[in-house]
Amino acid sequence: MTVNTVLNNITKEQQDEQESLNLFYSTQTVIQKALSKLGYTNEMYELLKDPIRLLTVRIPVRMDDGSVQIFTGYRSQHNDAVGPTKGGVRFHPEVNEEEVKALSIWMSLKCGITNLPYGGGKGGIICDPKKMSFRELERLSRGYVRAISQIVGPSKDIPAPDVYTNSQIMAWMMDEYSRLREFDSPGFITGKPLVLGGSQGRETATARGVTICIEEAVKKKGIELQGARVVIQGFGNAGSYLAKFMHDAGAKVVAVSDVYGAVYDPNGLDIDNLLDRRDSFGTFSQLFKNTIKNEELLELECDILVPAAISNQITAKNAANIKASIIVEAANGPTTLEATNILTERGILLVPDILASSGGVTVSYFEWVQNNQGYYWTEEEVEEKLAKVMVHSFENIYQTSQTHQVDMRLAAYMVGIKKVAEASRFRGWV
Repeated sequence: MTVNTVLNNITKEQQDEQESLNLFYSTQTVIQKALSKLGYTNEMYELLKDPIRLLTVRIPVRMDDGSVQIFTGYRSQHNDAVGPTKGGVRFHPEVNEEEVKALSIWMSLKCGITNLPYGGGKGGIICDPKKMSFRELERLSRGYVRAISQIVGPSKDIPAPDVYTNSQIMAWMMDEYSRLREFDSPGFITGKPLVLGGSQGRETATARGVTICIEEAVKKKGIELQGARVVIQGFGNAGSYLAKFMHDAGAKVVAVSDVYGAVYDPNGLDIDNLLDRRDSFGTFSQLFKNTIKNEELLELECDILVPAAISNQITAKNAANIKASIIVEAANGPTTLEATNILTERGILLVPDILASSGGVTVSYFEWVQNNQGYYWTEEEVEEKLAKVMVHSFENIYQTSQTHQVDMRLAAYMVGIKKVAEASRFRGWV
């Protein structure tokens, strides 16, 4: 092999890795593979590779100092062949059009995996909520609803919480929508406070879903959850509740992290103490002197690794150094396609994000159902229904991966995209 050939191969590998860091591109790549495996035509791929609708809005907000700041927001609706679209709204400085489009497609896949009567939607606003006051956030939330009100609603598109949004922001959004429509509309949005029609178990739903996937994964690998070493990257809603659930189940949570760093103890961390000491954004590491970097956390000795922070954390550069037997993705897109291939070849069981984190949308669906019927369930009922959905979804995807001899990510895409494709086919769209 010549030097030029070697250099060309390296360049191509680097280019492939860089392309897969783009969530939207990598999502389209796997969708194309999934549809091809299922025997659909290229016309179906052309329909499903992009959202059917993307709205970009500009939101003027009067700030506390009297100035007016203009924010950019998005709402993406991937496909509504199955039913109304559904998906969260995130407030984050790095929100962008490509990310919102990719996440709306993922929501379609999650709803297909869990057999919910929804297509995928997603929204976001480019802002830094950490630098905004309570009242500024309220004005921004209400302004966003006014801007997108024509394309959302209980039977059109149902928003929900996401990164740096919560039940209070959902309450403001519901109130604004109800004012615009001049009638109470609890079914317009999910993730609301209980007193405004929220569901029991919604706040912990994503972490519950991840926990159920971990319980199913350890059975496949022949590992006992009691005493298993767990590493969790991220200590937000999903990561913090998951740490608590794992600790209570008898697992040994040896490391957790926030955006600033990670704490590690091979004998297990005092999770209750960390939960008490974190701030409202889930940060705690600045309280400790001996911390490690997030990059080091990913490569620690453990049985179960849960990336629950941000995307593109496990790449071709560090996949060979991962020591976990099981990886369960609680974050959106934490593992690149190249890393997925490396991990699968090494025999690591990777439970993909669109399966592991689908507990949130499942309980959001339960909330929407309760709003529509005006009858509310107990937390025990919600958790029982969630467990049934998640166990069935996990087993379906695992068996698909075994039958078709593909990794769990491609299997999840195959299961998830099939419902949308079939609904589109029956409607005569393709």
